[in-house]
This record gives sequence, structure tokens and C-alpha cells, in this order.
Amino acid sequence: MANWIKAAKQQDIPAGTGVVADCGETAVALFNVGGEFHAVQNKCPHRGGPLGEGELNGQVVTCPWHAWSFDVCSGVNVDNPNSKLACYPVKLENDDVWVEV
Repeated sequence: MANWIKAAKQQDIPAGTGVVADCGETAVALFNVGGEFHAVQNKCPHRGGPLGEGELNGQVVTCPWHAWSFDVCSGVNVDNPNSKLACYPVKLENDDVWVEV
């Protein structure tokens, strides 16, 4: 059963940035793309790099370990559409960012 977890405060994730958020037993990479928040699995499928620590360029995050890149809105790898991240629903309530895991 999925649960909504308060992952962050909106002001802690400025537009164009991301963070790693602990959501219970699941770590997610949480990104602010022009005021819209997106959550994907934090673990890069290549070698497990922390995607939430990667550089965000528009809506594409690049893994800091081996430069694999993913669209944070869809989870799809920009070079190989067969490689996809798990995406999690996000909602905003007041100043809080909630993620369903």
C-alpha cells in the first residue's frame, strides 16, 4: 500500500535544483523544474549513483558518477528510452512537498 510522505519544504528546493529525500524506506530524488516538482528513484540503474545529487539542466538530471542522463518528468533515459526510472506522484500542501511511495 502506498503512503504519502512529507519529503521537503518547497523553499528548500529552488527552481533548477534537486535533493535526495528519505521517504520512509525509499530514497527519492526530488527536483524542482520551473516550480513543478518531480520525484524519481534516487538510485541510477547503471551503478547506483545518487541522482538527487546530480546536475539538473532543464528537466534532465545527469548522474554524478557516470553521466547517465534522465528526464525527471518521465524517468526516461535520454540516450536509451528502454532504460527508465521509477517515478513517484508528488503533491504540494502549503509549503510542503509530499511524495507517494
